[in-house]
Amino acid sequence: MQIEYVKKNGIEFAKVSSEEMLFSDVDSALDVMANVRYGTGCSRMVVGKKDINPEFFDLSTKIAGDVLQKFVTYQMRLAIVGDFSSGCSSSLRSFILESNKGKEIYFTDEEEKAMNWLIS
Repeated sequence: MQIEYVKKNGIEFAKVSSEEMLFSDVDSALDVMANVRYGTGCSRMVVGKKDINPEFFDLSTKIAGDVLQKFVTYQMRLAIVGDFSSGCSSSLRSFILESNKGKEIYFTDEEEKAMNWLIS
């Protein structure tokens, strides 16, 4: 796992990427969160969709709901960057739209949008 510390407009966040899948379950997501929080001191992070286990996006597995609830509980803002326009179920699209209305979790197709959201 690679964690890049970023500071933009005085706000700190971490960009996380990996050769292995992140967020395959709640425990792995908590490990990533802890590494970011204690390794950088950041309470905001951005990850790529490509770095997340595809089962995360199948809402019937409940992985996304369980993982994202941990991010909310531990007050870690999360932006996920990837193409969500095709191949997504209608329930996932609805989930993304609802998540994007809040202040904790954000899905977008552009890294620049993700970073701007994290510093807002």
